[in-house]
Amino acid sequence: MQLRAPAILIAARAHGETAVIARLLTEEVGLIAAYIAGGRGRQLRPVVIPGNLVAADIRSKSENQLPYARLELTTSRGPWLSEPLASAAISWVCALTASTLPERNAYPSLYRALGGLLDAICAAPSARGWVEGLVGYEMLLLRELGYGGGPRPAIASLEQGLEILDRLESQIAAYLLADTRADVMAARTLLRERLARMV
Repeated sequence: MQLRAPAILIAARAHGETAVIARLLTEEVGLIAAYIAGGRGRQLRPVVIPGNLVAADIRSKSENQLPYARLELTTSRGPWLSEPLASAAISWVCALTASTLPERNAYPSLYRALGGLLDAICAAPSARGWVEGLVGYEMLLLRELGYGGGPRPAIASLEQGLEILDRLESQIAAYLLADTRADVMAARTLLRERLARMV
């Protein structure tokens, strides 16, 4: 495997003393897990943050081998990690995506939607500017993985967006995260609590 493409880094787990196993979402190949040598080092630590957009050079010698990747930062989400609401939203959408998508299946619409949602979270002055995108992304994820999702509703207010998010919670827990060992829904609960403070 040899791939050089833009990717959204959606998860990173420490491996050994300095390396990281990262999960990268690309438009043409989908989700790929890759080994990043020195991922916890001083130079790469700011790059290996979930939500960051990177230029990834991914290579493996055989299909059975975990690929290794070299990353170059394109867009950093680091400045928004100190903002409680933006940080919770980025954590949730990245954890949800990393936990639900099968590896090496392309979902170009999800790649574009996730990139747009992350941009909106970082650019909008408040959650009112991106809550509709969050609802749309969760519904698109349900639909792309074969669980319905329905048409994207128009959202007139933050309160209406929160009502729809509450209705989607049971579907996400039952269909997308039922077999997940990690408590991914904790990230959504934290985000929901922070959104409720804005109403």
